[in-house]
Amino acid sequence: MGDNELIDFTRLTENLAEKSVNYRKAEPFPHIVLDDVLRPEAFAKAAGEFPGIHDEFWKGYLHVNETKYSNTEPDTWGSTLREVAEQFCSDEFVAYLAELTGIEGLIPDWSMDGGGLHQTLRGGHLNLHADFTTHHVHENWARRVNILLYLNEEWEDEWGGKLELWDKNMTACQDKVTPAGNRMLIFTTSFDSFHGHPDGLTCPEDVARRSMALYYFTVEDAPERRSTNYQARPEESAVKKAAIWADRNALDAYDRLKRRLNISDEKVNTVLTKLHRVRRTK
Repeated sequence: MGDNELIDFTRLTENLAEKSVNYRKAEPFPHIVLDDVLRPEAFAKAAGEFPGIHDEFWKGYLHVNETKYSNTEPDTWGSTLREVAEQFCSDEFVAYLAELTGIEGLIPDWSMDGGGLHQTLRGGHLNLHADFTTHHVHENWARRVNILLYLNEEWEDEWGGKLELWDKNMTACQDKVTPAGNRMLIFTTSFDSFHGHPDGLTCPEDVARRSMALYYFTVEDAPERRSTNYQARPEESAVKKAAIWADRNALDAYDRLKRRLNISDEKVNTVLTKLHRVRRTK
């Protein structure tokens, strides 16, 4: 396929100056929602190639603060999905992001540190959080921009799964994004860009909330490292708040060990998956 055949750059760059102003003014943090990002035929192929629910390459992130699965190995993806990711890492798309966000020197991350393909199944959730702030291998890379492309061929409102965007003081949700197919959310990553879908999904058992996530970094002299900062909603019970806090601190300890000792996510995934299966059978 030729350059730009998958991404509809004409649609993306239309009124870009206005979109950039709106992006930077958006509340509760800079963001924008774009529809029809891929050309229709490209989206149909990419969605059709999305791995099945029980595909062998899914890795589970199954703990108090999230129950989702990821695939960070593009070599196991279908050709269209892989090419979409390649184009999101292209010089042209990165230049587009820089103009949209006002952030220069962005570096795409083909290693998919925290990114890749994601799926969440019935009952799954992702508690509100601000993302980890530095790359796990390139620790002078500061995380600056996230993109999420939703790859659901269908998604009903009653299934839940809207991504909530909360203010920096965690007092109120200020925007929600429905994970409609071929919709992209772009947002600036910061210490307080809190987002998530904390309520369990009610989709059918054979349906998953599906997306592709890529993250973009800048090189900094001494970026501040913070692990994923999960937060409870104000109305949560004291018990749930305590569980979220304890899990967040345990994950922070793991994040530090992972960086120091180069611990494999695959080994931890095996343990978490077994524990999750035990909890579900109780």
